[in-house]
Amino acid sequence: MGSTELAVAEVATTPEPIIFRSKLPDIAITNTLPLHRYCFERLDSVSSRPCLIDGPTAAVLTYAEVDALSRRLAAALRRVLRVRRGAVVMNLLRNSAEFVLSFFAASRAGAAVTTANPASTPHEVAAQLAASRATVVFTESLAAHKLPPHAHDGSPLTVILIDDRRDGCLHFWDDLLSSAGDEDEDIEEDPEFDPDDVVALPYSSGTTGLPKGVMLTHRSLSTSVAQQVDGDNPNIALTEHDVILCALPLFHIYSLNTIMMCALRAGAAIVLMRRFDLADMAELVEKHRITVAPLVPPIVVAVAKSGAGDGEDVVAKRDLSSVRMVLSGAAPMGKDIEDAFMAKLPDAVLGQGYGMTEAGPVLSMSLAFAKEPFKVKSGACGTVVRNGELKVVDPGTGKSLGRNQNGEICIRGQQIMKGYLNDPEATRNTIDADRWLHTGDIGFVDDDDEIFIVDRLKEIIKYRGFQVAPAELEALLITHPSIADAAVVGEQIEPEIGEIPVAFVARSQGSDISEDDIKQFVSKEVIYYKKIRKVFFVDTIPKAPSGKILRKELRKQLQQQQQDQA
Repeated sequence: MGSTELAVAEVATTPEPIIFRSKLPDIAITNTLPLHRYCFERLDSVSSRPCLIDGPTAAVLTYAEVDALSRRLAAALRRVLRVRRGAVVMNLLRNSAEFVLSFFAASRAGAAVTTANPASTPHEVAAQLAASRATVVFTESLAAHKLPPHAHDGSPLTVILIDDRRDGCLHFWDDLLSSAGDEDEDIEEDPEFDPDDVVALPYSSGTTGLPKGVMLTHRSLSTSVAQQVDGDNPNIALTEHDVILCALPLFHIYSLNTIMMCALRAGAAIVLMRRFDLADMAELVEKHRITVAPLVPPIVVAVAKSGAGDGEDVVAKRDLSSVRMVLSGAAPMGKDIEDAFMAKLPDAVLGQGYGMTEAGPVLSMSLAFAKEPFKVKSGACGTVVRNGELKVVDPGTGKSLGRNQNGEICIRGQQIMKGYLNDPEATRNTIDADRWLHTGDIGFVDDDDEIFIVDRLKEIIKYRGFQVAPAELEALLITHPSIADAAVVGEQIEPEIGEIPVAFVARSQGSDISEDDIKQFVSKEVIYYKKIRKVFFVDTIPKAPSGKILRKELRKQLQQQQQDQA
């Protein structure tokens, strides 16, 4: 794995910034262990309890089995595939036991895991493989055809299938795990282990630009998990008696951290769904007596609107009374949706969190989830996590702002990323000289230390909780011979959906390319949530003398278009 020097920006800093901290006291955090040891530290007390429950089949793996299988798989990775400290493997998987096993096996082997959406296009998968320099891929038959034949260095790509057998691929259970004997469960850790080694490498566009590898270390992730579930009054009061729903994809940092890692640390059982379906989710909640449900606003909306109009109320058909906590994150949620949802689950506590992949990822969490809960406000995304520091700065001057003043949210603590992989410039633009990570989000802290997000500085488009990088779509659009230049911005639609990507296109001379032509061209190369939904043709794309696209001008044009159509 390529190294990255953490050069940081030489910028002027406020001598005495106004710093906001959690209402909960700081705690002692053990963040020098390998992540797998930290997550399984309470193994002895929960070894016989269910750890992973497969939603479709109801198959169960206990904590002891998950620990043993991940050890054996780690031994096979080292012995058969020569995976060592600093290597990168890719998880191109839906939610499954194999996802969890392969993640912790890679951690035990000293490798990092880069997670990818199996619904991505071959173009997107190949780009992430090359950028991350992954040489081993865990995947399933529905996504295997998207992989290139070779790794970044020209060597054959090692593909491990979790379901079918296929020529040229290894089988997860038959080839790797069967090759490891019981003695391999005693795998020794690398003596050169460093808690600042990278263990997870998700891809994020940050505040701007193309997707970049976010280097999350054993230290940063252990810190983030501790900030949520450790201590006498944990921010999220998970216990070994809880059953947590995993309907959100594990390749997304929210699910990877707050569901998988936090649940394992607490000893809770995880019910895995391959894909979200409202009726299936309600059935699983009833069947397994799920107590904790981390969701995103589109799912909250689906629950709230179940049975609206002439539709069948699949939620009302099931007993969901076991749910005591519902966490919502990845996008803001308004009071109307909160109220409609709570009418469906009146006995549950609903609260929001706020995160960013680069922040490790959790910045703040509703204190309604704490063991000794606080009263919280609708629309707030909680208070800053324990052992973390938050400040609000004027985006123009960098001046530190006080309560109830809108500015850019910045976070500092051992939970934040190490940096962007092989991109020191992007790292400098995100983490300043005093180790403050600049989120690109505009918000304020009120008199009760509650955080509210009101706007966004960054260019990233958020569609149903997924990130869409304008630069990625722009780079694709200008490869078309009939397009001279292009720019992409987000158009806000319904609050629960967020924004849709809208393209402004300058045609090449003599071109008569149509809106449908452009939409079809893009849709063949990108995953569904990145598709261009509208196209506006312009003579030129407005740009600053530096060449930077003036997105503010394009948003004004978009607003004018909306007014004209109204």
